[in-house]
This record gives sequence, C-alpha cells and structure tokens, in this order.
Amino acid sequence: MLGNMMQQQLLVSSILRQATALSPNVEIVSRRIEGDIHRYTYRDCYRRTAQLAHALRALDVQTGDRVATLAWNTYRHLELYYAVSGIGAIIHTVNPRLFGDQIQYIVNHAENKILFVDLTFVSLLNDLAAHLPTVSKIILLCDQAHAPTDAKFKFECYESLLDNQPRDYDWPQFDENTAAGLCYTSGTTGNPKGVLYSHRSTVMHALCSTTANGLNLSRKDTVMPIVSMYHACAWGLPYSALIAGAKLVLPGAKLDGESLVELIENEAVNFAAGVPTVWLTTLQYLDKAHKKLPPDMVIGCGGAAPPLALVEALRDKHQAYLLPLWGMTETSPIATFGSKPSNIHSLSIDALNSIQISAGRPVFGIETEIFDEDDRPLPHDGQRSGQLRVRGPWVVERYFRADADATIDGWFDTGDVATIDADNYVRIVDRKKDVVKSGGEWISSIELENAALSHPDVFEACVVGVPHKKWDERPLLLVVLEDGRALDKASITQHLSTRVAKWWLPDDIVAVDALPHTATGKLHKVPLRERYREHYQDRD
Repeated sequence: MLGNMMQQQLLVSSILRQATALSPNVEIVSRRIEGDIHRYTYRDCYRRTAQLAHALRALDVQTGDRVATLAWNTYRHLELYYAVSGIGAIIHTVNPRLFGDQIQYIVNHAENKILFVDLTFVSLLNDLAAHLPTVSKIILLCDQAHAPTDAKFKFECYESLLDNQPRDYDWPQFDENTAAGLCYTSGTTGNPKGVLYSHRSTVMHALCSTTANGLNLSRKDTVMPIVSMYHACAWGLPYSALIAGAKLVLPGAKLDGESLVELIENEAVNFAAGVPTVWLTTLQYLDKAHKKLPPDMVIGCGGAAPPLALVEALRDKHQAYLLPLWGMTETSPIATFGSKPSNIHSLSIDALNSIQISAGRPVFGIETEIFDEDDRPLPHDGQRSGQLRVRGPWVVERYFRADADATIDGWFDTGDVATIDADNYVRIVDRKKDVVKSGGEWISSIELENAALSHPDVFEACVVGVPHKKWDERPLLLVVLEDGRALDKASITQHLSTRVAKWWLPDDIVAVDALPHTATGKLHKVPLRERYREHYQDRD
C-alpha cells in the first residue's frame, strides 16, 4: 500500500522560489570582477534568474543540454546555477585552474552547448575557443561597457542577453531524478571524470547540510563560500544558504587575506568556508595587520585535513571554531561534518582537538564504512584503518558516460585510508596513493605534515614517500618556511619527535620556495615524487 501524500518533486528551482517567497529582502553581496561591490536581494536575484531562463530558451537550450561556466563566485554565476538547472538543462562548472588540455577535454567530453565566461578567463579562452566544436555560443559575464577588446573569439555580453526579458518564469516541473549539474574530478592521474548530479541529490545534500549536525545554517547567518563555485558546487553553499534564508557573500576573484577580511568585517560574515591554505594565508594577514576575526565565527574547512596548528590559532587568537568537512566531487561533495558538539564547554582541549582535526561524522543520509584488503568491514575502534567507502542519496553510482558502475557492492570507494571511532567520527589517515610504506608499515603523510605545520618556522609542509633500498620507502619532508626564517633541520626533527613515532621521522627535510597544488587546492604530490625519487638512492 502506498502513502497518500503529494508527489512534489525536489527541484533546484524550488529553492530559489521558496527563498524569494520567505526572505525576499535578504541580501546577496558580490565582489564583482569589475572591482566594485554589488548587492541585491533574493527578490532581485529571482527576477534576473527568470530573465536568464527566458534568454536560455531563446538560445535554444533544451532539457539535458549542458551549459558550461568558467566563472568565479559572483551573483551572475549564482543566477546561472538556478536558471540553467531550473529549465531542465545541466549546469557544468568548469575548473579554470586545470591545464588547458584538460579543460578542452572536459568541455568536449561534456559536449557543452553554450559557455559563460568571466572576464578573467578571456586569455585562457583565446587559446581554447577554436578547439571546442560543440560550443555554439560564448557569453562573457559583463555588460557592453566592460566588453574586452582582446578577445579572439566571437561573444555576446551577459547583460545584453537579459535586457527586455520578462522578470518572471513558469518553472517547469519534471522528475526530480533529472540531471541538474555536472562537475569533473581534478584528474591528477588520467583524464578527469564527470559526476552528474540530479535535482534530487542536489536538494537533499543542501537540506541535510543546513541542519544542526551539519553546517547549522539559518536566516540569522551571513555565509561566505570562499571555496569556488567551479569546484564541486562550492560545497553546495549556493543552495544551502538560500534554503536557510542566510545572507550570501560572494568574494569573486580576490581571495587574498586582506580582501577576504574586508568582506568578513564589512558584511558581518559569521560563517565562511574554504580549504586550509586559504585560512593559513588569511591568518598570516590578520597577524601582520593586527586584526581579529569576529568573535564566535565558524570556519568551514575542507579539501584537506585541517592541521592542528590552524585549529588552535583560530580558537586561541580569534575565538573562532574550525568546523571540519570531508567529501569529494563524487559525494556532492560534503559527506561528513565536524559541527560544534553540544557539550563543547565541558570537553577537554584534547577531546575538542580530536573532533576538529577529524573529518567529522556523517549526517543523515550518508553511511561510512572501512574495509580491509579482503573487503571485510573493520571495527569502529578509532585504531584500525582501512579503505573508506560511503553510500547515500548524493553519492555517485556511475561516472558520466561510463560503461560500468563506480561502486563495490553498493559502496563508493573514496580512495582514502581512514579510521572510524565508536562515535562514528571519521579520521582520514591518508590517500591510498600518498601513504608512505616503510618496512611493511604505513606512515601517514597527513599526520606528519600536520605535525610539521605546528612548528613556528613552517608555513606549509608536504610529505612524500621516496624509494629506499632497505625500507622500500622513507618519508621526505618538504617545507615552505615563514618569511625571514632559515631552515633548522634539527629543530624541526626535535619538534616532530615529540608528536610522532620515532620511525616516522623523515630521513631528510628540504626547504622549497613553494609547493605545487592541484586545481582544487590540494598538495600535488605526483610531480614531487618524481622530482625527488632518487633523493635517498645512496642511503642504506
């Protein structure tokens, strides 16, 4: 027997419609690519999104067509998020930090019909436009007054598209399993793979993210996604912020510490989310400028394990709570949240640190499990580590245009090695490809990096496994030093010896000017392993 409830479909367009109805005057603030600050309301956003929907139909965008963006976090990109999916097409956010040949591959593999581009990326597109055969039209996200003169391709201006279009739209109803968005993995090994989100998965992810066990968002909050809207839908914040009725602040292309702090101060931001590197850079600026973050600010941190030094600096210097997040493109992307525990004031510092450097716990809808090499589940004792697998309504089942499922017995293998404790806190030990295998035992590059980051001379740290004649691999520690500091290997080694097992200590420490990062901001270890592969060749 079936229930007697309405069959209301979960659609992206319903997020904007409901947000506008309930919170019409809540602000959306953007730092525009043109340099100024733009502000308007949910109601204004709805009207312009409706105009864009009409314009897309006039451009013959049909259900299932892919519409690509090369764009920063701005109000125009937000309008595209809702208009493209709202009419039944698929918003495909392309990461402009990928290599040119990867962008070309992604756009062609997706067979994008139209491409919307921020002015920042005109020179990038000059080299690519002739190699994108399915793209019939390029729209620059600007008005006619800011149209560039150096573009080597035909284009139209975004604001001209919207001119004279109706400011309301009869949003179509369709099956909630219809595709809504498309994101590709960063493709550090092999070609990037596409993850095709549905309306149902997008709305459910956003709904569960807003809950108290997730990001705990409501209309009292001001939310700033620093994580890019071209990277896994900015962790879903363009959707969850509107569901919550929160003020939304979009930082555009200026992601330096000074620019971010200016927005935080001027717009009273109390929740912001970004990768650890962003927060380390912001803390550097705050120290130099003798400034503080607003009290009780919550810092969403994902993309890599948060170092303890970052957790402590935010707490001790700024009374801010670092809320760890974990996920990947394949999980829409957030799967686990380290939200503030209800008994936070009674916890010891060690207990609180343990939560904040973990990956958090799954919210309703997500299940996590760890498996050994024989695919047997391991106990949740916080000690045994295994292959982390997840399942849930916003986890990928099959990659876009792939022939086979991406799951193992209904679970998606994340490629991470993790522990899970009795309270279901997940701790990422390492990526399977990054763990250092020394003498038949595993050394966590993440834990060793985080230990190094707590040394006052170290700004950034990276550990790679280097071939060794006796031990198979040994860890090599690469560090970027704080300004004006000289490398003191003995001091760093002594510091590490109080935090990790003796046999984990790196056999050498090398200072570098900078470390390479992937297009999603993570440490890019592949070229480092190749560059230093013979570093220990003469050592016994």
